[in-house]
Amino acid sequence: MRPRWPRLSVCLSRLWKSRRLRDAPNAGVPKRDALRLGSLVRRHTPVRLGSFCSAVSSRRAQRVMDEIELLNAERILGHSFSDRLLLVKALTHASVADTRLDSNERLEFLGDAVLGLVVCDFLYVNYDDLLEGEMTKIKSSVVSRPTCAEVARELGMDELLKLGKGMGNRGVLPSSVLSAVFESLIGALYLDAGLEKARAFILGGLHARIERAADSGHQFNFKSVLQQAVQQNLDLTPQYVVLDEQGPDHAKCFEVCVEIGARRFGSSWGPSKKQAEQQAALHALLELGLAQRIDNGDVRLCDPAATTIHLHCDGQKADAAISDAS
Repeated sequence: MRPRWPRLSVCLSRLWKSRRLRDAPNAGVPKRDALRLGSLVRRHTPVRLGSFCSAVSSRRAQRVMDEIELLNAERILGHSFSDRLLLVKALTHASVADTRLDSNERLEFLGDAVLGLVVCDFLYVNYDDLLEGEMTKIKSSVVSRPTCAEVARELGMDELLKLGKGMGNRGVLPSSVLSAVFESLIGALYLDAGLEKARAFILGGLHARIERAADSGHQFNFKSVLQQAVQQNLDLTPQYVVLDEQGPDHAKCFEVCVEIGARRFGSSWGPSKKQAEQQAALHALLELGLAQRIDNGDVRLCDPAATTIHLHCDGQKADAAISDAS
């Protein structure tokens, strides 16, 4: 007669304890009892025992994978954590956490503040000729969601983040998710190693971007540049039109164009409306001759004081020309 399941669970428990005999021969159940239990369980429950062992192996494999991911995270951050629970939480997205308090959201909040402090301090100390407004523009550009997401992907943080199944392909993760893991890891690093270690990590990824933003004159805020130029010359305000959107809700892409008066400029795609609008504004600046691409792919603005925008409208058609103000 087959044993009842309560008795079987006791057998499994004793069998599990007996596995330690290989490492500690004097502990647990005697070997002969363990062998007898193993024979009993295999004879009566071959399928369930197989599932049990498979689950054990799966958990062990998962622990090995988790350890590899934590080691990679420490390598990226340049720090071995004394409290690895901080690192685990920093890599846990809300979609897979039991509760939102178990996710990286609180560390993201802290990391965002540390990131802003480090960048503001660097700007204040190294750019003593910049006014408050200019430093604010550079800081906003450098700590923006697209920039943080770009750094996170370059460092391989997207491969370490624990995600729920509903998040889809890691290759198309939205910038909000990538920037969040970047900031949460900064928060974890700050708590475990202190401000100076966090500062070294942040500036290692952002130093060149800060210099580029300071030298560009536009800080990648093409909407602001276009609006100032158009309002000063034409007393008009650029309008942004969403032409199309594609993709699932968590990874949509948007097509946006700029309209100035009767003229519609070329459209641009972006992973968010804000980014698409920035690229559309850049498209308009390039068409109007208010900006140009240089050899390394960066964008340089033309002197707005030396150019004047003219929009000549003929019915529904509008042409733009730039005349030298001098």
